[in-house]
Amino acid sequence: MKVTKILLIGLISIGIQSVKAQEKKGLTLNEAINIAISKSSDIALASAKAETKNHESQMMKNNLYPDLRASGQFLQLSNAHISSNLSSNSSSSPIAVNQVMLGQISSGVPVFSGFKLANSVKASANLYSSEKARLEQTKENIAMEIIENYANLYRAQKAVVLITDNLKSAEQRVTDFTALEKNGIIARNDLLKAQLQKAKVQLALDEAYKNVSVYNYDLITLLKLPEDFKIGIDENQFGNNQPINTMNDVQVALKNRKDLEAIHYLQKASENNIKIAKSAYYPSLNLTGGLIYLDLKNTLTVSNAMNFGVGLSYDFANIFKNGTNVKTAKSKALEVQETESILSEKIKNQVHEANENYNLTLKQNLVYEQAIDQAKENYRIVKDKYDNGLSNTTELLEADVEQLNSRINYAYSRANVMLKYYEMQYAAGQLIQSFQLTKN
Repeated sequence: MKVTKILLIGLISIGIQSVKAQEKKGLTLNEAINIAISKSSDIALASAKAETKNHESQMMKNNLYPDLRASGQFLQLSNAHISSNLSSNSSSSPIAVNQVMLGQISSGVPVFSGFKLANSVKASANLYSSEKARLEQTKENIAMEIIENYANLYRAQKAVVLITDNLKSAEQRVTDFTALEKNGIIARNDLLKAQLQKAKVQLALDEAYKNVSVYNYDLITLLKLPEDFKIGIDENQFGNNQPINTMNDVQVALKNRKDLEAIHYLQKASENNIKIAKSAYYPSLNLTGGLIYLDLKNTLTVSNAMNFGVGLSYDFANIFKNGTNVKTAKSKALEVQETESILSEKIKNQVHEANENYNLTLKQNLVYEQAIDQAKENYRIVKDKYDNGLSNTTELLEADVEQLNSRINYAYSRANVMLKYYEMQYAAGQLIQSFQLTKN
């Protein structure tokens, strides 16, 4: 008896956990965007790339500073005989030397290298700025992807609710028609039509449930949430009260789009690379200096031997060879310039299309809202005619389908208003600014 009681408690506990696993947990769009920004692998990768470019930029700046080196040697000599002209006694025997110590400190400062170092620093800084812009654009892309999946999930969930409600009506109609058919009030064909419509509604409901499962899984995968996490969406977020976009000016979009900004910095870096290539036409000038200590045992000691000077070098072969490097750098800069031009035109088209789509969605939303009342009234009229023998079963079922479609279309339209609004923000390069992001 005790074992049975324990098993019963265990089964109840498992049942409760199963129910909880199926419970939907509310997740606002703003919360979803925050989770995506903090957990996205794409954003983490873009951030790592930006950090790498930052370190590379710092490394390039280090080349502007003087080099400072220190070295030392201690050598044991074997059977070395040294004759020195410094000795006043030419007949003296050779000096035996078996040890030598050498210490040296040297420093070099690049003074001029055809502006190569300065432009290398600028190029690395521009590459870093480009990577930072790519990071911000990645955030925009991830946010837009979340919004699209969020809207799809809402549509699917709303379809389940509406179709479930319609299925109840279809089932009740089959029950009523079955009774009427038994009493000979309606033809069997009418009952079959009602049963067929019920089957169609059931198929539509099955597909809607499938869509909920697919879109929910896609979204929790993007957000890196547990696989059993069921997202609940508050439909109040999908009202059509979003303000009409006032940021649709093309110049604003060209200023704010981070993908265009990234290419802009690449273009500046390519211009720096042209100057770097041309630097080979100039000589290199360096300042050098150092301190030497030498101890040749029993023979010679040199201390505090400071030295300084100027180093000048020039490769005359670059006059003939470097032209290809310069042409290559110019060709790459032209590629980036054309890419920037193409993207600018594309952004203009995106802004225009996004604005038109949003305005169209607002108009459609009003039509779908009115269609609900029209479909509802139409069904009432057809139902009255059917009850009075003035319309047939086909007309009644069609009116019922139209009523369901009008509700689904309106629900979808509410999601589309939100989606097209944020697509408009995305085209203008201001999508992330539309949300309150949590600072990590």
